[in-house]
Amino acid sequence: MTTTPLQISSLRDGRVLSLRLARPKANIIDSAMIRALSEALDDAAGNQRLKAVLLCAEGAHFSFGASVEEHLPDRCAAMLTDLHRLILQLVQFPVPVLVAVQGQCLGAGLELALTGHLLFATAGAQLGQPEIRLGGFAPAAPCLLPLRIGQMQAEDMLLSGHSLSAVEGYRVGLVAAIAADAAAAALEYYDSHLAALSASSLRIAVRAARCGFTSAVQKRLQEVEALYLQELMSTQDAIEGLTAFIAKRPAQWKDQ
Repeated sequence: MTTTPLQISSLRDGRVLSLRLARPKANIIDSAMIRALSEALDDAAGNQRLKAVLLCAEGAHFSFGASVEEHLPDRCAAMLTDLHRLILQLVQFPVPVLVAVQGQCLGAGLELALTGHLLFATAGAQLGQPEIRLGGFAPAAPCLLPLRIGQMQAEDMLLSGHSLSAVEGYRVGLVAAIAADAAAAALEYYDSHLAALSASSLRIAVRAARCGFTSAVQKRLQEVEALYLQELMSTQDAIEGLTAFIAKRPAQWKDQ
């Protein structure tokens, strides 16, 4: 029996599309999850009544990140193509994307969260890009993080792999608000600030607010994806980090 990795629902009289990651136990961003999110966004993009998307997750954690198995050399090119298409869909989506995170929000999970217009987090949330500890890096994060929190803070996260707490995320401008229920806080923001607005004007305002951001992300994604596939994945240590993680053993770096 197969189950969908995504719960899709319509809220606020059809004005809010809720996309809830729903794959126990850690909402891994694998090909099935990417496909489900992409199809849901494609279906909703032309809905002229829509005023917001709520991207949230079931369980204790938003997401532990991408499927490590799908990062191996024989699968990573196809996976990155699909993931980066999804990243651009979210960056270019015509209405505000409100993201609600709890627990661990890591790797590709944080990359998805970074595409949103506003991020709401629970007090215990942890936001990080730990890929460097596996001998790799997250291809979309270098394109998104510097634009969201500045170059120095982004480099600290990307090069060390450490996570930000919700409070730290708030201090650097990544987290809009901290709440006991992040999804409820996101919907409260919609009710207070977006519900009364013209849907058509809101769409044009979103395009205006994001015109420079969108073009910058698109250009950087092409450059960083090439760096990932053509250089990183040709190194021994990148493969060692992935295989060691899958085998649940310490990596043995050769520095090459």
